[in-house]
Amino acid sequence: MRTRWVERHPGMDTSPMEVIALIRRVHTLHERALRPLHEAAPVTAPELDLLIPLRDASGPVIARRLAAHLGISTVAVSKSLARLEERGYIRRTPSAADRRSVEVLITPAGEHVIDALFPRLLEREVELLAGLGEDRAQVVAALTRLAEVLQSADPDR
Repeated sequence: MRTRWVERHPGMDTSPMEVIALIRRVHTLHERALRPLHEAAPVTAPELDLLIPLRDASGPVIARRLAAHLGISTVAVSKSLARLEERGYIRRTPSAADRRSVEVLITPAGEHVIDALFPRLLEREVELLAGLGEDRAQVVAALTRLAEVLQSADPDR
């Protein structure tokens, strides 16, 4: 595809296509590999992404900070938290320190979901990444660098 763009637009820098296409491909392959686990789970993948740091936290977490940590909008976090709260997996309360903020705490039911599902997800990811072998450190370093570069260009950071 990149070759066709270069032919049609000779002056255009198409080099980002190499990196972005690979990121999208890796993301799609990862999601596809985990789909069977997610389909059988009581929570969606985005909801799981919210529950994992809540399970790891030693107390309530400010919803805005959770959104920043995950790199997603506060609106998306609020909607997912509302669904999780309806099902009894989290509890939200206004922050005593700042009434504009909401504190989020995982419930025992939410802990049970994470404790049952997260180890299985990690096990599958271990299987998926085993083929990297000794190249793993280089992949992590390259992805870390890419995340830093993209974050430095983020207007919302």
